[in-house]
Amino acid sequence: MPLLILALLIGIPLVEIALFIEIGEEIGVWPTIGLCIATALAGSLMLRVQGLSTLTRARAAMARDEMPVREMLDGIGLAIAGAMLLTPGFATDTVGLLLFIPAIRRGIGRWLWRSLVKSGRFHVVGTPFPGGPRRGGPIIDGDYRDITETEGGQPGNPDSPWRQLPDANAPDTPSDKTDKQP
Repeated sequence: MPLLILALLIGIPLVEIALFIEIGEEIGVWPTIGLCIATALAGSLMLRVQGLSTLTRARAAMARDEMPVREMLDGIGLAIAGAMLLTPGFATDTVGLLLFIPAIRRGIGRWLWRSLVKSGRFHVVGTPFPGGPRRGGPIIDGDYRDITETEGGQPGNPDSPWRQLPDANAPDTPSDKTDKQP
């Protein structure tokens, strides 16, 4: 992989320089520069238009509680296409223009998706979307009070009615009356 990156970093500029020389000899210097500027402007305009439609489709998919995988891959393809068109050069412009064609972009996205899933290095984990259905039971909100430190060294809440001893002068409770014989 590092050799591939090194080859691309050296190879792409060499190809671009060669194409600049060839096209510059054919149509002239200023038309060549104008063509580079025109492709950069066209790329930024196409990126804005197609990027907004992809964003709209992604929002619609999330509103349906679906993962917008296709839209995400489209967005990545559009970002790469825009970067290629903004980079000066005719080879990168050609690749960028090809990536703006939805059929080509989706074909590359499908191939990339299958490769990632097949490699086993990529896992899809779903999480609920904001406003969507929650997993698990209901959430119960409440307050708490720390009762670990108590008076007298006994655990628990000293103010609890369960801890108070019955008063000897208090009247009998109904449960005590049923136990007594007449």
